[in-house]
Amino acid sequence: MTRRTILKGMAAGLASTAAGAAGGFAAADGAVAWPKPRYVQTGGIRLAVYEQGTGLPVVLCHGFPELAYSWRHQLPALSAAGFQAIAPDQRGYGASDRPADVAAYNIVELCKDMVGLLDAKGIKRAVFCGHDWGGFIVWTMPLLYPDRVAGVIGVNTPMMRRPTSPPVQILRQFRGEDNYIVAFQKPDVADKLLAADVRKTFTLLMRRGGLFNAEEFAKLPADAPERKFQLLKMLEQPAESYTGEVFLKPAEMDVFVDTYQKTGFTGGINWYRNIDRNWELTKDVEQKINVPCLYVGAANDVVLPPSSANGMEQMIADLEKQTIADCGHWTQQEKPDEFNRIVTDWLRRKFGKQ
Repeated sequence: MTRRTILKGMAAGLASTAAGAAGGFAAADGAVAWPKPRYVQTGGIRLAVYEQGTGLPVVLCHGFPELAYSWRHQLPALSAAGFQAIAPDQRGYGASDRPADVAAYNIVELCKDMVGLLDAKGIKRAVFCGHDWGGFIVWTMPLLYPDRVAGVIGVNTPMMRRPTSPPVQILRQFRGEDNYIVAFQKPDVADKLLAADVRKTFTLLMRRGGLFNAEEFAKLPADAPERKFQLLKMLEQPAESYTGEVFLKPAEMDVFVDTYQKTGFTGGINWYRNIDRNWELTKDVEQKINVPCLYVGAANDVVLPPSSANGMEQMIADLEKQTIADCGHWTQQEKPDEFNRIVTDWLRRKFGKQ
C-alpha cells in the first residue's frame, strides 16, 4: 500500500467525520485528531458541534470558507489549559443545516444560533472567539446578548465602526463590481464558480507567502485582481501561477475539499448577501462592549490587516491587542502554537484556570 493510498484513506475518514459519521479518527501525516460531532437544535435548525475539555466554555466561530475543523489545533490546546472548547459548523456549513432562504443568514439569526447552542448545553455565559466572518458574530454577541458573553476574542476581524452607508454600496464604489463581496451578491454566480473545481478554490485561498505577504501585496499594480480582491477573476488563472505555498497538510486539505464538494459554497456566500441587511438590522444597537476583549491580528493579513483594528479602544473598555508576525489571514491554522499561547495566556489572566 502506497503512502498516497494511505493518505487518501485517512482523508476519507476525516471527511466522513466532518460530515457527521460516528467516531473520531487517528490522524495521518501530522494532522490533528478530530472528535465526532454532536448535534443541537437552535434557531429552527440543527448545528453540528465539536467539543473537547471542561471548564469555562470557549465557543469558536469559524469564517469563510471554513469549517469547525479550522479550529482543530485549538480544541486540544484549550482543553489542556482547562477550558471547554466548543466549535460548531456554522449555519450553512459542513454537517449543519443549510436553509434555502438567503435572509435566514442575517446576523440576528446567526447570533441566535449561538444563544441556542448555549441553551442546549445548559451554559449561562461563554467566551466567544471568532475568525474572519466568525469575528463579526463574536463582536455582535455582546451587543445583542450581553448577559451571555463573558469575553470576546476577535481573530483578524476587528470590531468595526458602523459605516454611514450600506457597506456593499461603499465597496462597489471603491473596489468595483468584481470585488468578491460585491460579486457574491449576484445569485448563483459565485456559488457555481467556486464549486466548479473545489480543490483549485482551496489551493488558491489556503496559502501563505507570495502575494499573501503584506510587503509583496503592496507592490501590486492598483488594477491587479489581487489588489482589488477580485477572487473570481483570480480563480480563472492557472493554479500553477499562484504564488506562496499551501499551508495545509494533504489530509487536512482533503477535509475541506471533500466536505465542500458535498455541501457547495452557497450557505457561506449567503452570509455575504446579508451584509446590507445586517447594517439595517443593527442601526439602533449601541456600539459599546463592557467585557474583556482580545484582538489577535496577523502581520501579513492583506484582507484584514492589524491596522484595521485602530480605534477599537473607543468602543471597548477592556481591550488587549496582539499581532502575530510572519502570518497571513488563516491565523489559527497558520501559526497555531503562537496563537494558542496568546489565547490561553489571556484566558488564564482574565478568567483563571477553570
